[in-house]
Amino acid sequence: MSVRRPGPDGPSPRRLADSLGAVVSGLGGADRGGIATVFGQWEQLVGPAVAAHVTPVRMAADVLVLEVDHPAWATQVRQLSTEILDRIEAAGVARPARISVRVAPR
Repeated sequence: MSVRRPGPDGPSPRRLADSLGAVVSGLGGADRGGIATVFGQWEQLVGPAVAAHVTPVRMAADVLVLEVDHPAWATQVRQLSTEILDRIEAAGVARPARISVRVAPR
């Protein structure tokens, strides 16, 4: 199997990480570093018990969307939303204005 290389007229390949910031900015989302921190360090931010049932799925400039595996966890996350946002801010990430929770059983 051969690998096709772009010709002199075509764009050269780029690493996804190099392009992600531009894509996120174009969509009006949070900064790439903030997204990487929240998604990459989720368990450290919220603890293993919460992380086992709650997953970040999207982060825009003003909202962090979380998915939970049971309606009871949706209630729990809503009660913990201020603490979760405080922890995100303490990790050096711009604080989203709010958390949105959706239930999606696994």
